[in-house]
Amino acid sequence: MKIGVLALQGAVAEHIRGLEAAGAEAVAVKRVEELDSLDGLVIPGGESTTIGKLMRKYDFIDAIRKFSAEGKPLFGTCAGLIVLADRIEGQEEAHLELMDMTVQRNAFGRQRESFETDLDITGINEPIRAVFIRAPLIKEVGEGVDVLSTYKDEIVAARQNHLLACSFHPELTDDYRLHAYFVDMAREAAAGRA
Repeated sequence: MKIGVLALQGAVAEHIRGLEAAGAEAVAVKRVEELDSLDGLVIPGGESTTIGKLMRKYDFIDAIRKFSAEGKPLFGTCAGLIVLADRIEGQEEAHLELMDMTVQRNAFGRQRESFETDLDITGINEPIRAVFIRAPLIKEVGEGVDVLSTYKDEIVAARQNHLLACSFHPELTDDYRLHAYFVDMAREAAAGRA
């Protein structure tokens, strides 16, 4: 499986390391045409407004929507979750508008309110270590969206068919099971397209 990491901003190298540890070939994606050869794409953390502007500047919005329409999996982490969302609280315009959820930016407060915790995630046996940094929250989901994990009764990970999103940074630990989960999603999607 060849998985790209959108390399406009964020922890690109860390995601590449996680995907490779999970058995995939991983590449940094800086140009739209690089999407054609991929089986899946990670949209990393960073600053969602900046990522959105850069995606518009480099024509990624329509290209990633097309990528998704072909059934190729997308995984948004932290700011990437916001970029995938259909609705962003307090903003008129969302970015990709692919995943049927409403998100709240910086729901846990500033940088100094960052924390780590162990989370149960549906589909993964043991709890995983989750790093939250100025993290968003999923406030509500549509009926086609499966909630995979919650923290203090708030949704922090969800899946809608070939779309995966989490509020935290799975790439900032050396536990790559969530990356492996995504690589499996890409493998299943590829088999379905074949």
